[in-house]
Amino acid sequence: MKTAENKLQSQNKSEPGANGMTRTYDPSFVVSEDYQKSLPDMQNASEETIQGARVGIQQVGISNFRLPLKYKVPYQEEPLTLETSVTGTVSLEATRKGINMSRIIRCFSDYKDHTFTPELLEEILTIYKRSMNTFSAQIKLSFSYPMLKESLRSDLSGYQYYDVAFEGIVDRDNRFRKILYFDFVYSSACPCSAELAEHAREVRNVYAIPHSQRSKARLRVEVDPEAEVLIEDLHRHCLAALETETQVMVKREDEQAFAEMNGAAVKFVEDAARLVHEQLDADPRIRDFEVACAHLESLHSHDAISVIAKGVPGGFRADFSDFKDLIC
Repeated sequence: MKTAENKLQSQNKSEPGANGMTRTYDPSFVVSEDYQKSLPDMQNASEETIQGARVGIQQVGISNFRLPLKYKVPYQEEPLTLETSVTGTVSLEATRKGINMSRIIRCFSDYKDHTFTPELLEEILTIYKRSMNTFSAQIKLSFSYPMLKESLRSDLSGYQYYDVAFEGIVDRDNRFRKILYFDFVYSSACPCSAELAEHAREVRNVYAIPHSQRSKARLRVEVDPEAEVLIEDLHRHCLAALETETQVMVKREDEQAFAEMNGAAVKFVEDAARLVHEQLDADPRIRDFEVACAHLESLHSHDAISVIAKGVPGGFRADFSDFKDLIC
């Protein structure tokens, strides 16, 4: 005797529906060339099927398509394979209904064995701009990049992970822009709190601890098309500017060293932005940049923020606003 569940399974496999069509999936069905040509193509449907305003779209595509990609590591022969989130978009003219988004993904399948650099994005963008028949295109690859960091005074070491992104943009004149994003997490000891703590000790003989907080700087830099800037270069710029990078592995001597380092490099959020600006502005390979800093206050329930740009005419405008993304 068939149960209700068995009857339903039987109907789904073989019995016709109300409109006479069978409910079945045939895994052996082979798509012929003629059959493939007969499939409806809604992305390239006529202009009359467009819904809403008959206007162009600046960006349309895919976001958070994930796959493992290989990246170059300095002083290492073998590339590093990292999980990568891909955002790929193109422009869409007012007279076109849509795009074939799978072509963006297929472009990466063709390059799956390549080692990815910001420079390689120009080649990929040129191909998919042509295949999509569009006037501008851009790609952003986001990933977490490991670097082995040594402790300050002990013999320990551990991996620090950095949020990084490579972005490439090709405009209607086929001009290529190469942009890198880099997040640097550091400690910021407040100069005002440090002075007030010392005042309490000296004037009233009261033990006081100045406040410091975990902080983050996000760099967005446009690199000269003929130059190369490595992730390690951006790390060196941040370390030279801010000094107090958070540590991975520590013993007591490392913790004491970090306390001394914070005392030697106290800084307001305004100082942090200007210090990074000084480093990036001195690098001739960097055409333009924007730096956003957030100090996650331990004194207040809100954060202190600053944004600074190089000031290139028509370039980055220091209009960063996604400060919640800097919480670390």
